[in-house]
Amino acid sequence: MRVQREGERERRQGRSIYKRSVELVRGFGARQMVDSNQMAASLSHSTYIPLPSSGSVGKFSEPETYSQLVPIHIVTQPSQLPNAFLVPSAESQLVIGFDCEGVDLCRHGALCIMQLAFQDAVYLVDAIQGGQMLVQACKPALESTYVTKVVHDCKRDSEALYFQFGIRLNNVVDTQIAYTLIEEQEGRKRSPDDYISFVSLLADPRYCGISYVEKEEVRILLRQDPSFWRKRPLSELMIRTAADDVRFLLYIYHKVMEKLNEYSLWRLAVRGSLYCRCFCDNDNEYAEWSPIPHIPEKLITEGIVPEEEILSVLNVPPGKMGCIIGRGGASIRSVKESCNAEILIGGSKGPPDKVFVIGAVKEVRKAEAIMRGKMLFS
Repeated sequence: MRVQREGERERRQGRSIYKRSVELVRGFGARQMVDSNQMAASLSHSTYIPLPSSGSVGKFSEPETYSQLVPIHIVTQPSQLPNAFLVPSAESQLVIGFDCEGVDLCRHGALCIMQLAFQDAVYLVDAIQGGQMLVQACKPALESTYVTKVVHDCKRDSEALYFQFGIRLNNVVDTQIAYTLIEEQEGRKRSPDDYISFVSLLADPRYCGISYVEKEEVRILLRQDPSFWRKRPLSELMIRTAADDVRFLLYIYHKVMEKLNEYSLWRLAVRGSLYCRCFCDNDNEYAEWSPIPHIPEKLITEGIVPEEEILSVLNVPPGKMGCIIGRGGASIRSVKESCNAEILIGGSKGPPDKVFVIGAVKEVRKAEAIMRGKMLFS
């Protein structure tokens, strides 16, 4: 009870992940206090991965009450990565936390680091030092159905991987999508563009209840120096921040999977596939990408036959994007409010002449018709 009271007081005080994670660690069957001086000395290359609570397989308790100290590996060669990751197989299926950092990350902005969180280690794949050879070694796993990648908002990460390395990110569980589906499942409606940030998801006590103060510090640094992630050698702040962006994803993954029903799980898989493709537009209509997940037989036998969900790309003629967006975004906002579909515009990162629409076929076609009308009559 004393530990719980201390944890509640710390959350109220809003202490950062870094400061809080030096105080307590519990394994599956062991409880031990860890000397803070020893931990402080190793934190630049170590971190904590939350685990299921002792004696309750699959049940998760406070994320920093039941945790495991794991190494952070800075990877510059493929041989430093686990073989089960490099050579995916049905016999050794994996669930990993995944994220990318870069300079204005998109099809043009440089991808600098890929973070991979396993239950027993965090790997920071240094794309600057390791180059094409290292990133290409990760391609089988990133495209594999045997490796589930848990990520928060995969769209720009997928775009950078596709255009810079020819990698088609596949089999993701996007926690941003999962959160939205749980909200819908529980009867709560969100307004258009009301996407939860990773910081807000971490802070939500239903999923983690962790204050991520340092994220804002890094955002300030990024505004001051956009090439922050390109710097080498990696500073302690860079290593710690990169690890923090993935180390809770496996914990959140179990939390959301406990809440989602069969229908929402199917939608999560479909939306994840469509989000991976979203900004990866090409001339062959995504023919080389993995198929969109089929409707599970269980849903059909229960009489639930959901409408197919698709991604549509609307090409916008020169000078017409303003007609779609409108003054202060009023026009595109009205389209989003009229249609139950995700409508995404490339913005400053591009592509500047396309609108991406994701949702049920009927709603997507409705959104397309409204936007074509705005281009025609404006």
